[in-house]
Amino acid sequence: MKKIGITLLFLLLGLTLPLNAEIYLYVDSDGVIRPDQKRKASPNENITEQKHSYPDRYDPYIKAASGKYDVAFALIKAIIKTESDFNPRAISPKGALGLMQIMPENIKHLKIQNPFDPAENIIGGTRHFKYLFNHFAGDLSLALAAYNAGIKPVERCQCIPPFKETRNYVKKVSRYYKELKK
Repeated sequence: MKKIGITLLFLLLGLTLPLNAEIYLYVDSDGVIRPDQKRKASPNENITEQKHSYPDRYDPYIKAASGKYDVAFALIKAIIKTESDFNPRAISPKGALGLMQIMPENIKHLKIQNPFDPAENIIGGTRHFKYLFNHFAGDLSLALAAYNAGIKPVERCQCIPPFKETRNYVKKVSRYYKELKK
C-alpha cells in the first residue's frame, strides 16, 4: 500500500482540519502509524485547573533514570505527562518520538536503539534533560525551555524564549511537577 500524506488522507475521507490543527500519531504494536485520539492537547493549550492522571506503569523506569541522573522522579514524570501523556508510541507533528518526545537527532546522539521502548526513552530523555539542566547552571525554567524549544534559542536570550508554546510548556511541566511533589 502506498503511503498517503495525512492531509491527503483527510481530504480523501472528506474530513477537514483547521489550518493550525496538530495531529498526534503513534505506532501501534503492528508497526502501523495511527492518530492518537487520547492526545488532543498540545503544549499550546490553555492551562486550566483540572484533576490529572499519572499512571504508574512506567514508575520503575522513571525511578531508575531518576537515580542514574539525579533528576527528581516527579520532574521526569511531569515531563512525560506534558510531552506524551504517557503514550510510549507518540509521534509529534515535528517528529519527536516516544514518552519523552525525543527528536530524531537527539535519539542518535543519545544512542537510543528503539525510541518507543519506554526504558530506553526515559533513560535517554532524562540524560538529555540533565545535560540541559547542567548547561543552564541548574536553572529549571531554562532547562525546560531548552528541552522544548532547543538549546540555541535559550542560549541566545538567556531566558525562556518568547514562543507561546515554550512558555506554556514550562508552566505546564512546572504545574504537574508541583502536583506530583505533594
